[in-house]
Amino acid sequence: MRVNFTVNGRKQTADDVWEGESLLYVLRERMGLPGSKNACEQGECGSCTVRLDGVPVCSCLVAAGQAEGREVVTVEGLADYAAHRDDAHPGGACGSGSCGTSLDAAQRWQAKGTDGQTGEGTELSPIQKAFIDAGAVQCGFCTPGLLVAADELLERNSSPSDADIREALSGNLCRCTGYEKILDAVRLAAARQEEAV
Repeated sequence: MRVNFTVNGRKQTADDVWEGESLLYVLRERMGLPGSKNACEQGECGSCTVRLDGVPVCSCLVAAGQAEGREVVTVEGLADYAAHRDDAHPGGACGSGSCGTSLDAAQRWQAKGTDGQTGEGTELSPIQKAFIDAGAVQCGFCTPGLLVAADELLERNSSPSDADIREALSGNLCRCTGYEKILDAVRLAAARQEEAV
């Protein structure tokens, strides 16, 4: 079958997709976007987390055909997506939950990066900068999924508590750290977001 969807702000088509093929496989092998990692293939580790119509999902559990006509944001498009969100909603998230990126706005979004395939050559998103500054990256295998999940948290909750952060990242496993630096990074991004308001 043919799947038409938007990936990181660009219309994409995947041909000859078989019915059982995962969104993760299509992103990595057909679209050349290796950021989402293939680890457990059971939705347990979160290393394959992407946003599907704004919602974090384990792309290993989503059949590629389910992405037909929908919006996917991977870690490669996170910086452009964050810039778009900042333009559309200055000051970041809303505590009321009434902000965020609507499905309509997500579908109208177009990536502006110099390399939409890899994300290279673009400015980093606030959460990506915070992960670097807080030293939250170890081997890097879990980092893309953690970044996508943390970005979505900060979009809907600009001042998350530690419990909120733990809940939002509970589907993402890291085998290298004790998670403290990861929590520090999300706290740092939230603090920077609040300073910008």
